[in-house]
Amino acid sequence: MSNEETVRRVVAMGGGGFLMETGRSLLDDHILSLTGKERPRVCFLGTASGDHDGVIARFHLAFQERDAEAHHLRLFGAPRTDLGEFVLSQDVVYVGGGNTANMLAIWRVHGMDEILREAWRRGIVMAGVSAGMICWFEASVTDSFGPVAPLGDGLGILPGSACPHFDGEADRRPMYHRLVGSGFPAGYAADDFAALVYRGTELEECVSSRPDRACYRISLRDDGVHEERLPTRYLGG
Repeated sequence: MSNEETVRRVVAMGGGGFLMETGRSLLDDHILSLTGKERPRVCFLGTASGDHDGVIARFHLAFQERDAEAHHLRLFGAPRTDLGEFVLSQDVVYVGGGNTANMLAIWRVHGMDEILREAWRRGIVMAGVSAGMICWFEASVTDSFGPVAPLGDGLGILPGSACPHFDGEADRRPMYHRLVGSGFPAGYAADDFAALVYRGTELEECVSSRPDRACYRISLRDDGVHEERLPTRYLGG
């Protein structure tokens, strides 16, 4: 497949997926559907949660019920020596939640930042929730340092900024508004159980696993910060 034909996708979930939803997650099903594969290979990166055994186990439990081949990649302890080859053999890279700043630092130590950029360029579906939502952007709103605060050194695959848990954590919305009003890059927010779906570096659509959840565009205009609720397609409809 030539570069011109490669479809590059990111699915950035504000919250949800197997980490938050009981039963089968419509968001996770949608991620798999974007691969176009009958049995996609899915690799979970639990770096943000310290490669927590319980989180990894939940991932395998959730995806063993689907027609998918589930793998995980640990970076704590002694990582495997074929990181690039392993990641680039996947159809989906799924990043879990936790401490975004720590995760990015560990990725950079091991060269995972460049591996993930190459995976995206090759058309592997990049997906994630919470920390796994915001890591793809240039900047984000995070609780990596305790209180909700700005983070300005994301992977930069996607332009602008992002904020997860927009409806689920009370400090997120007002902090994002204040930051954008003070010159922070404009961007997008997602409620829990909602996701931004990118094709290349352009937002293609917003989807949700609950009918009342949505995504938002946050921007600065002459008269102040504007929040625009975006059309969000309910995947159960």
